[in-house]
Amino acid sequence: MVSMTAADESLDRSFGLYRDLVPQLDRAVLASRLGDVPSNSVGAQLWCVVGAQESYARAIVAGTWAGFSCWLDATGDPVEVSQALDRSAASVSEAIGSIDPPSRAQERLILDLLEHEAQHHGQLIRYLYGLKLPIPASWKARYALE
Repeated sequence: MVSMTAADESLDRSFGLYRDLVPQLDRAVLASRLGDVPSNSVGAQLWCVVGAQESYARAIVAGTWAGFSCWLDATGDPVEVSQALDRSAASVSEAIGSIDPPSRAQERLILDLLEHEAQHHGQLIRYLYGLKLPIPASWKARYALE
């Protein structure tokens, strides 16, 4: 059985990392890609994060995957990206708070979301290094970066 407190704390920590990252992202950074390697933009990475959070929140409540959707329309506006991240994070917290106790399917969905979050952290770290962007202190501490 997954500890809902631990899962919720892990997700809150993940959401905090995005809150620390987004203020340094202007339109140019959001549109940036990684040089000569296949990549999407930083904004597209965050669009996927928002969509996954939104979609997993819905799935957690339902106890089954209900498809992917994202309410973030534009990935180039830092204010919109920040607001969408806040909104989607709140939807996840509300979803987790609405289930007690969680079913095995709901536990699995929460763990899947945590895996998705970690995967995007790793990708965004590559962008921070590849684009020579400042690394927020919280990211340095969480992932032993420099």
